Amino acid sequence: MSSTARASHALCARTCRFLSGRTASRPGLSSASQAAAAAERAGGSPAHRGRRGWQWRAVRARLDVAVRPDTYREELDVKIERARSHFAAAPAPAPTPEVPHPKPLEEIHLPPTEVHESARSNFRMRAEFRVWHDGDRSYLAMFDSDDPKTPIEVPSFPMGSEKINELMPAFIEEIGRSEVIRRKLFQVNFLTTMKGDALISMLYHKPVKTDEWELEAEKMRQRLGVSIIGRSRKQKVVLGNDYVMEEIEVDGRVLTYKQLEGGFTQPNAGISAKMLEWARSAAVSDSADAVGEAAAPARRNDDLLELYCGNGNFTIAMAPMFRAVLATEVSKVSVAAAKLNADANGAGNVAFARLSSEELTLALDQGKQFARLDDVPPLESYDLRTVLVDPPRAGMGEEVSTFVSRFDRIVYISCNPETLAADVRTLRDTHEVARFAAFDQFPYTPHLECGALLIAKGR
Repeated sequence: MSSTARASHALCARTCRFLSGRTASRPGLSSASQAAAAAERAGGSPAHRGRRGWQWRAVRARLDVAVRPDTYREELDVKIERARSHFAAAPAPAPTPEVPHPKPLEEIHLPPTEVHESARSNFRMRAEFRVWHDGDRSYLAMFDSDDPKTPIEVPSFPMGSEKINELMPAFIEEIGRSEVIRRKLFQVNFLTTMKGDALISMLYHKPVKTDEWELEAEKMRQRLGVSIIGRSRKQKVVLGNDYVMEEIEVDGRVLTYKQLEGGFTQPNAGISAKMLEWARSAAVSDSADAVGEAAAPARRNDDLLELYCGNGNFTIAMAPMFRAVLATEVSKVSVAAAKLNADANGAGNVAFARLSSEELTLALDQGKQFARLDDVPPLESYDLRTVLVDPPRAGMGEEVSTFVSRFDRIVYISCNPETLAADVRTLRDTHEVARFAAFDQFPYTPHLECGALLIAKGR
């Protein structure tokens, strides 16, 4: 990667501070890739097309939050080309303490990319901004990494949902009404849905749990017609709800998701629906030859294991495709949200277990007992032949990759093509890539989400 591209990835990682999550690093990855872990927060824009394609420039004079529909597809094609390049043959990477004698990377054959484009504007359902005070005037701001102490005003955000853009000026007007609301306020987070539900979180350098603040915030809530949350150190005040209800249509069925304030959600709801539909279709493919055939079954007679299930985003959509689903997640908050979402959508064939992948391996292979499995049907009652994984940016790693190699089908959703390629290489002796998809979750940034269906060889 060129120094220009590396610098621009770093800019994306530091500049536009939007909600993201899943930013763990992984030993052995390039520093540029780890810097790009936060590119999903937005920022950077293509300056020109040269010998290496579009380069994301570091915007020094002004952050660029504009949309570029005229160059959208060309930018996306460059991202797809870069994602596929991680599967190409390459010289041995630099030695690391974990891998002191690395081998050259062999090429991984990929089928043609199934491309899923985003809406060109108003695609982001959530965003966060600093609140900057200049005398009696306040405004929403971001910062250029070259000058992190100088705020840059953001009066509108074309990447954000229509509801976010509606609320931005209204929010500024509201905090101008009340010194109580405005004082020591330093950040605001917007969380919205496709149907117009919205929540505003305000972060403070002062205690918010006061009668005066709650009275003023309640007036603000009623005027804006949204839920309001005030946060300060060890304090959280909720006026209305601490969640929004999202509705996503998947293969003709409307799914309802309770999305908690502060929890991880896919920011691009339109692309999220496409990811769910793709995962459903991939999960019912029996072999590489059957992929895409109309004869593929609408429902399997065996069971699904899901790792890293989060709030049940994929779980709920996948449940009708299988006899039963066992979904695991380490976060207690996420498991609680997933159970609520399963109940809301009538997913009665789903069981959730708060277990790590390592703990699940012990339970499946050695019969180790965990109290957290008390509410789960006996593991021996499952016929687990398909596994769905949606790991953090660090990928699954060798240990989890080895664990999932026992399954006939692996549906892999990745927020980092580089670690996806590393995990696929770990699985190359047992599985082949039957389908490969690109989901433009974060348009106008270097970041790209991918999906891969891996089919076991000879099964």
